[in-house]
Amino acid sequence: MARRKKEPKSVHREKIASAASVLFMERGIAATSMDDIAKAAGYSKATLYVYFENKEEIVGILVLESMKKLYHYIASALEQQQTTKEQYNFICRGLVQYQEEFPFYFQMVLDKINIDFERRDYLPEEKETYQIGEEINEKIKEFLISGIDKGDLRSNLKIMPTVFGFWGMLSGLIQLADNKEEYIKKAMGLSKAQFLEHGFHMLYCSIADSGE
Repeated sequence: MARRKKEPKSVHREKIASAASVLFMERGIAATSMDDIAKAAGYSKATLYVYFENKEEIVGILVLESMKKLYHYIASALEQQQTTKEQYNFICRGLVQYQEEFPFYFQMVLDKINIDFERRDYLPEEKETYQIGEEINEKIKEFLISGIDKGDLRSNLKIMPTVFGFWGMLSGLIQLADNKEEYIKKAMGLSKAQFLEHGFHMLYCSIADSGE
């Protein structure tokens, strides 16, 4: 216990959140108790409550971290000095890599997040998560506008509906390919990668000016 007191609070929070993340992936959030998390992290339940008020706060931390990772993947893809199609391909590959490395986080990003910050009972992590989500939307918006300016994407695209549709269709396609991988192989004779390549191309054609 003396050793723990010398460590910053952030170290304990990170250790607890990491243990909780493993349990959430194995059992699901609802089936995981604070007692389970305390045991997995090597703390007493009483000590756990020193660092987190409840399970919702731990979930909030994990959702925030997942959004930060997602922003990094998308921002890295768009920083590549390439054509619009190549940037699009980088985004798609980045999202696939993100889903494969952090499937639990990927699913969490798709869940509903709080956008009501007029009330006082929201967690600080919820607001930061929302702000990062807005930054992700802005990155996709910049990508679309740049593509339109270059003449690569349709000039009549409604930007914000396209941003949300773009994100929803890409993430949905990736999740579908992961959940139905065996069916896709048996029914279509396609690997997961081939199915995704086909789907990504279809989505790009829906916004491309040339219809390629």
